[in-house]
Amino acid sequence: MLSTVEMSRLTMAGSSNNLDEALRICADLGNVHIKPYSGDTDGITVGTPHPDADDVSALLAKVRSVNSALKCSNKQGPVSSKNVKDAISGSFPEKVDSITEIIAKKSDAENEISKLSERVAILTTIAPLDLPVELMTEIASVDVYLGETSKAGKAAQVFGELSSRVEMHIAGNVIAVACQGKDGAEVQMALGELGAKSIQIPTGKGTPSKLLDQASKDINILERTVADCDSEMQSWTNANGRMLMAVQEHLERESEILTGHTLCATSAHAFALEAWLPTSEADAARSVLSKVSSHLSIEAFVDDHHGHGHDDDHHHHETEYPPIEYNNMAATKHASLLTNLVGRPKYGTLDPTSIIAFTFPIFYGLILGDAGYGLVIMLLALFLKSKIGHDPAGAVASRILMNMGIATFIVGVLTAEAFGFVIEKWDAFVWLYEPMYSGTKYALQDTVFIEWFGLSHTYLPFHRAGGALQDYILLSIYLGCAHLLLGFIIGFINVFKAHGIVAAFFEKGSWLLILIGGSAHILRFITDDSYGTFEGSIWSMMVIVGVLCLIIGLAVYEGFGWLGGMIMGPIETFGLLANTLSYLRIMAVGVAGVKIAEIGNEMGFHGMADAISSGDYLIAFALFFLWIGVQVFALALGLLSPSIHAIRLHFVEWMGKFHDGSGEEFQPLGGRPLHVEGH
Repeated sequence: MLSTVEMSRLTMAGSSNNLDEALRICADLGNVHIKPYSGDTDGITVGTPHPDADDVSALLAKVRSVNSALKCSNKQGPVSSKNVKDAISGSFPEKVDSITEIIAKKSDAENEISKLSERVAILTTIAPLDLPVELMTEIASVDVYLGETSKAGKAAQVFGELSSRVEMHIAGNVIAVACQGKDGAEVQMALGELGAKSIQIPTGKGTPSKLLDQASKDINILERTVADCDSEMQSWTNANGRMLMAVQEHLERESEILTGHTLCATSAHAFALEAWLPTSEADAARSVLSKVSSHLSIEAFVDDHHGHGHDDDHHHHETEYPPIEYNNMAATKHASLLTNLVGRPKYGTLDPTSIIAFTFPIFYGLILGDAGYGLVIMLLALFLKSKIGHDPAGAVASRILMNMGIATFIVGVLTAEAFGFVIEKWDAFVWLYEPMYSGTKYALQDTVFIEWFGLSHTYLPFHRAGGALQDYILLSIYLGCAHLLLGFIIGFINVFKAHGIVAAFFEKGSWLLILIGGSAHILRFITDDSYGTFEGSIWSMMVIVGVLCLIIGLAVYEGFGWLGGMIMGPIETFGLLANTLSYLRIMAVGVAGVKIAEIGNEMGFHGMADAISSGDYLIAFALFFLWIGVQVFALALGLLSPSIHAIRLHFVEWMGKFHDGSGEEFQPLGGRPLHVEGH
């Protein structure tokens, strides 16, 4: 669950005659990630694609183009491989050609509409002049200038004596000036002084109004063409969309197989390839690949740099790590979308995906924490699933959104908040909150939660912006300390696995000492009035020892040198304090959201109620829309802001303590089947 799939290195060589079959078998296995051959060995070259690759690529390009235009989907499930192959060898390519022509026809019509719309705009502008267009374009001895200006009334004043040498027509804000070529520069200067925007004279014969009517008719004809094409495209999509998706997937797989030669090393008579595959699939791969190879080796990957320090660079960089295949259980697999945003974990390190699957919605819920908004988010997730749930990315997005809504709803119930209202005293919820209050009010009194952690509001409902604000602040810090502690523990395990216990202690154990000792020292200072800021204790000693170990770790294992370690050690320690205090954003953003909703309710809802009671129904109507507007704004802000801050706390504050996102994605030859079954 916290580790990725173990990989083995596959090395295979054989006769060139068997390369096509070997690639086909690798694709059929569905779990062979071939490493591209670099081509730097004398006498051995990169392979050339199969002759059929060009035909497959040509058809694939057409299919992708059609799918891009139609945006097909497959909600009915995969199509059998036999049916897909029959379609490709049958009439389906002709169907693709036919719809391609319709798509091109629509595109041409839309382009022509765009051109005609520009023409209509110009003709509409100059129509008040009522001058035949050919008079402005076909008299060689006369130059005609058109301009649009709000200062047309000042034209006579600006043109002055030039008016006697030109022909000028003004209609509204449009000016048309005809002149001899020698006066063209003066005319342009005058129009510039008027601030006139130049108008390009359209082509054609007749008055602008006549040409405008013709252009409008042409647009109507083209719009009907576009509508007809849209109807044909929709009908084609309904009949063939599912098959198009399956054909595209099949062709992409075939293209990878037929061009897979370029990943292999070849000579006149032999081929060789290197690949990665899951260790658990090694025996199955060996049994089928041995039939098409003269040499086959499958060995589990072993990092031979265990125990080396980080300064052993030239060895470290030579290590080629396997690609990363996630190994998460179904309940947490969706969170890999978040992990991918900062890169897949380096092979051999712990995978945080399963942890993020739980902590991200918890952080989000603690920030937003409104039962009403939680319900809306859950409904939004269901809507999203109904629309794009058939797509893997859409299913993952809706799952993440649903978890965010559930967490927000649960926290909202515990805080007695719904759409910014405090619902603790509402008659409909008395049955819930009276037992909750009486059952928790004194349950933790005189316990370590009060004595050690300074939590005075330890009962439910937990009013974040009310009496529990101080506890909300403290809980945000405690949550940050626990989250960072988990991050350093994961980092300790990662370094231990890669470089041994000594490196792990000085690189990550030092941080554990600083975090635990510093947190406990500050906590005791807050809760014990007799405890001094700089008073010596086991906790302050842990911090001192931790800083000294950190200096050693930076100097010896991180390559900073002793001077760099002594300078950076104390600086980095204060950086940890900033990381911890960054978790206060849980409180700060949460309280801000509560106050925005409260202000909206006070101004909108309660104002509306007062207006109704006083008979001011028009004002009540306006205040209702104000209230709804604030609620929509608060919900939109609640979707965006808590997400950003929860992601930051994971990606920057937490994962920065252990995560190396340099892992390469595991990509088996032929891809993963989604729309085609029976490969």
